[in-house]
Amino acid sequence: MRLLVTGRDGQVAASLLAAGQARAGVEVVAIGRPELDLARPDTIIDAIAGAKPDIVVSAAAYTAVDQAEDEPDLAFAVNATGAGKVAEAAARLGVPVIHLSTDYVFDGTKADAYIETDPTAPLGVYGASKLAGEQAVASANPRHLILRTAWVYSPFGKNFVKTMLRLAADRDEISVVSDQWGNPTSALDVADAILHAATMLHGDFAVFGTCHLAGTGETNWSGFARHILDTSLKFGGPWARVGDITTMDYPTKARRPANSRLSSAKFGASFGWTAPDWQKSAREVVHRLVSGGSNGPYA
Repeated sequence: MRLLVTGRDGQVAASLLAAGQARAGVEVVAIGRPELDLARPDTIIDAIAGAKPDIVVSAAAYTAVDQAEDEPDLAFAVNATGAGKVAEAAARLGVPVIHLSTDYVFDGTKADAYIETDPTAPLGVYGASKLAGEQAVASANPRHLILRTAWVYSPFGKNFVKTMLRLAADRDEISVVSDQWGNPTSALDVADAILHAATMLHGDFAVFGTCHLAGTGETNWSGFARHILDTSLKFGGPWARVGDITTMDYPTKARRPANSRLSSAKFGASFGWTAPDWQKSAREVVHRLVSGGSNGPYA
């Protein structure tokens, strides 16, 4: 089975490349800019066709949440138009597309975890562009699996875990928002889930549509930070006190949903795969990072 993942440097793309190397019978290839540029639709069809994939994983995206407020045209070009072209390219080849989306398609006002059929209501440009991307993917390729995830971190790229470790190396105390809740999700787990689902989709399994895919269990950002830093201390890494603040204390250009919790029950029932507890997955990533992980300690 040959998987093509869009993007080279993203957390999920990097995790998929690493996971693919450890699986017999699976080849994962990544294509990114300039060969495949989601902001330039003319590059997409030929780049994907030339790779001759069995399944396309649409992971590349515009993810600068605050900057998107100032660059809506670019955000929609990449996350909506570009994503749709990726799905169209897969459809032309007669293969499924697995597309990554986000908790930001919801407004965060629900009292408990979101399920796939809950109404969407993005708070900002980024969420709106990703929702438009979901719609474009579904329209372009009936054999689509849209996976909404949240609070993604990994040993690769830029993410919350690396930020906390870097700040703790320089400070005694870090202030972190405590009134936003979600499911911390390791990109390593997302990659494992994608490979598991792709193997089934490559066979006779024909369950398509939208599923949520997030870590098991929930916390707030400050609770996540405490777990990261307490784990770091156990492995000889940096530690700092975490002070709780509110969203009002830390204003950002783009509004964040107060509740990003996603129920992954549908994915578990459909594919027989459930993410580990978020604390276990976070411990693995922190250990790799404080032990001199993939990109240097906290790059």
